[in-house]
Amino acid sequence: MDSIDVEAVDEVDEEPVDRAARSLDPSAEYVLYGGKGGVGKTTMAAATGLASAEGGATTLVVSTDPAHSLSDTFETDVPARPARIRDEVPLYAAEIDPDAAIEDGTAAFAQGEGAMGGLGELLGGEGGPMESLMGGAMPGADEAAAMQTLLEYLDDDRFDRVVVDTAPTGHTLRLLELPDVMDTMVGRMLALRERLGGMMDGIKGMFGGASEEEVDQGIDDLRRLSDRIERLRATLRDPDRTDFRVVMVPEEMSVVESERLLDQLREFEIPVGTVVVNKVMEDLADVTDDVDAARFVSPNLEDCEFCQRRWDVQQDALAAAQDVFRGHEVRRVPLFADEVRGEAMLRIVAACLE
Repeated sequence: MDSIDVEAVDEVDEEPVDRAARSLDPSAEYVLYGGKGGVGKTTMAAATGLASAEGGATTLVVSTDPAHSLSDTFETDVPARPARIRDEVPLYAAEIDPDAAIEDGTAAFAQGEGAMGGLGELLGGEGGPMESLMGGAMPGADEAAAMQTLLEYLDDDRFDRVVVDTAPTGHTLRLLELPDVMDTMVGRMLALRERLGGMMDGIKGMFGGASEEEVDQGIDDLRRLSDRIERLRATLRDPDRTDFRVVMVPEEMSVVESERLLDQLREFEIPVGTVVVNKVMEDLADVTDDVDAARFVSPNLEDCEFCQRRWDVQQDALAAAQDVFRGHEVRRVPLFADEVRGEAMLRIVAACLE
C-alpha cells in the first residue's frame, strides 16, 4: 500500500456530531484497549478504528503509548494532532506527544512561563517547594500532558467514535488515578490560598515568582481541569458509552497481569466489556467465517514439536484464564505468520473482533 501524506487538521470536514440524536451502531462511542506492553493493543485499536470508519463513523484512533507504533501499523505517518489518514473513509489518527505539549505550554503541569498562570514551575516536578503541602509528589509532566490531550480528544464532538491505544497497564492506571489526585491538589491549593490571604506578596518566591493574580489564575485552571477530568471519569464508567477492552496473550504472565488490571478497573468502577486474546495458535477458520482462511499458514500441531509445545503452553494459560474471561465477551485473534501491518491485515483482525 502506498504511503499517504497527512496534514494535521483543526477542523474535520464533516458537520459537528449530535451524539444524542445520531444513531450509532452497537459499538461504543469510546473504545479503549488496555493491557501489558507487547500484547497487541495498537493492532486492535487500529483494526477497530479502520472498521469503524469503513462503516461510516467519523473515527479517531489515538495512542497515548510513548512507544508509538500506530504509524507502522497504518503504514503512514501519524502526527501528534488529529489528521485524516485515509481519503476514502473518515479515519483520523493521532499519536500524543507529551514533550510537544509540554514545550508549547498546553500541558497541565508544564514548566515555564504561561503554564497554568505561572504555577507550572511550582507543580512541574518532584521535590518542588509545595510537594509537602500538596501531600506528595505532583503528577509527572508527561502523564499530565497525555491526560490533558486525551481529554481534549475524548471531549471532541467532531468524532463519532474515539478508539484509544493506551499505554501499558501502569501508565493507564496512573491516568485513571489523576481525578483523585486533582481533587486533592485543588482542595489543598484553595485552602492554602485562603490561609495565606494578603501575605502572598511576601512569599511569592515560593510560587516560582508568580504574582497573586497568576496564582489565582493557576488555581482556576486547576479547578476547570479537575472538573473536566471528572466528566471523563463519569464517561469511562458508563457502559453505554465506553467499552474498555483488555488485551492479553495466552501466556501465564499475561494472564496474571490481565487479572490484576481487571481488579483495578473494578476498583475504579470502569466496566470491561471485552477481553481479547491475541496470538492464539489456531486456524483462522476457527475464529471467523468472514475471511478466506485458506490463504493463511496455520501452526502444524502434528509434525512440529515446537508448535506442539507452544500449543500446550497456550492451552495451560487459557485454562488458567477462566476467571479473567468470566462475565466478558471473549474475542480470539490467531497468531499470524506475517506481521499485522496495513489495511488488508487490519481488516482480518477486525473480522476476528466482531
